[in-house]
Amino acid sequence: MPSRRPKGRGTAETAERRRNVSENRKAFRDYQLLERVEAGLVLLGTEIKSIRASRVNLGDAYAQVRDDGAWLYGMHVAAWPGGGPWNHEPLRPRKLLLHKDQVQKLGRSVGQKGLTLVPVRLYIRDHHAKVELALAKGRRQYDKRQVIINRETDREIARAMRSRQG
Repeated sequence: MPSRRPKGRGTAETAERRRNVSENRKAFRDYQLLERVEAGLVLLGTEIKSIRASRVNLGDAYAQVRDDGAWLYGMHVAAWPGGGPWNHEPLRPRKLLLHKDQVQKLGRSVGQKGLTLVPVRLYIRDHHAKVELALAKGRRQYDKRQVIINRETDREIARAMRSRQG
């Protein structure tokens, strides 16, 4: 009798089926992330090969909502060495696969002052490339410093608690 795998979120199986390819650390530092959404990507054959090989950079990437859907700009996917004349352009815009209501909701939210749509992570889930987008608000320089100070004090407190217990 074949064994059945649980397919619910939060199980150990889900963690094994999701493999992080790239993270946008700059987004965590420069923006306050408000809401997150998962989107698929329309890719070419050589692009998915490069993504599976982790030859991707999300550092300067951003997303925009237009009339024909949501698009991802600035994501650098390195050219595949064996691509030959069929290779892709590394910085080409890529269409995001979202439901119509999600695109409309994100479009309304981005229309607000100071909000933008940034990719946070790129990962492979069930053999498909997915990008996690976040609705974000830019931080000022003093906000960034305050976040760093808070993180360091939290680490010191945790370190002190561990040394006190042991």
